Amino acid sequence: MRESSLNSKSFRIPKRLLWDAWLKVKENGGSAGADGVSIEQFEQEVTDRLYVLWNRMCSGSYFPGPVRTVDIPKKQGVRRLGIPSVADRVAQTAASMALEAGVEQVFHDDSYGYRPGRSPLEAVAVCRERCFKKDWVLDLDIRSFFDSVPWDLTLRALARHTDQKWVVLYVERWLKAPMLMADGSLVPRVKGTPQGSPISPVLANLFLHHGFDTWMAREFPAVQFERFADDAVIHCATERQARQVREALASRLVEVGLELHPDKTRIVYCKNSNRTGVHEHVSFEFCGYAFRPRKAYNKTEGRAFTGFLPAVSQGQLSEMSRRAAAWRLHRRTTFTLDDLAAHINPVIGGWLAYYTAFYPTAVRPLGHRLNYHLVRWARWKYKRLERSNRKARAWLKGVHSRQPALLAHWRYCAPC
Repeated sequence: MRESSLNSKSFRIPKRLLWDAWLKVKENGGSAGADGVSIEQFEQEVTDRLYVLWNRMCSGSYFPGPVRTVDIPKKQGVRRLGIPSVADRVAQTAASMALEAGVEQVFHDDSYGYRPGRSPLEAVAVCRERCFKKDWVLDLDIRSFFDSVPWDLTLRALARHTDQKWVVLYVERWLKAPMLMADGSLVPRVKGTPQGSPISPVLANLFLHHGFDTWMAREFPAVQFERFADDAVIHCATERQARQVREALASRLVEVGLELHPDKTRIVYCKNSNRTGVHEHVSFEFCGYAFRPRKAYNKTEGRAFTGFLPAVSQGQLSEMSRRAAAWRLHRRTTFTLDDLAAHINPVIGGWLAYYTAFYPTAVRPLGHRLNYHLVRWARWKYKRLERSNRKARAWLKGVHSRQPALLAHWRYCAPC
């Protein structure tokens, strides 16, 4: 970006900060916002566009555009995402990076969501260990959290953790930016922060740090929890304690403008071989993993037992299978099997790296599904196999015997 004097500027924002923010936005990808400018188009004039953005942000004359809405289907209903323009994403990322250094020092150790150096797998691992020690879990769900966050409390929390006035000014403008609906109408907002905006994760963590984390540490210092954004698991010694925490937490959330989801917030019994009680709920989901009683094997004692363990959830398995089916591999008959492997291994490898960290055999249904698609591909590609499913399976087994590491999922599910 071009150099310019800062003497007449209202705010001192380093040019380097916006450049680093742009690199992050470019790496994350994503579609165009309401202005229709894609990342590729933005990059064609990146120097000029970043200079204009920096100049406006430094002078206080920067105002964000509307946030384009996209509805993503989910298990129950839809999740509404907000997609700011590329320029607004750069500005939000810059503000998030400016905030990060200060707030990271005060965030709770058991907050894992969207924080540098932390991952959802760490949260799952800690949750697993604590389920071994405590019999009961309060599976917390906040109703429409990102759509319900009160702006006044958010801005008050923000002002406590930064002395950079430009951050507070522009966060308020981002919060108030209208939503551009699919039909072209503009809908004003009075609360909430859109999912999908780069600034939303740090605002969510900041709000829940005061609204949940520090409150739990003060009111229930002996009760441990893990939180990933607005998803939290609270470990209790008894069912009575779990009920007490739920009642107190429901009141606390009302105080800060939120609400427990009455159907999705549940008390769960961590049932295993040593816990023989009966309860309505014996499973919960956290960070894509389903915790429930599962068969395990003690190699030292040479016996099977039931443990309360995490494994990939059925919903995540179904979603991965759906995405794999959408590839329509059987139609790629101009590809060799090596070509197919190069095409799908990066995606499948990413899935498996995450979902095989615990109870890896649970991913086998996905492997069987992928092998089915490969058998179908072989029948479409080779005339000698097109009439026989049995011959196509035998052919794929032969490839596996010669190249067992060709496909990422073959490590967990060989063709059969």
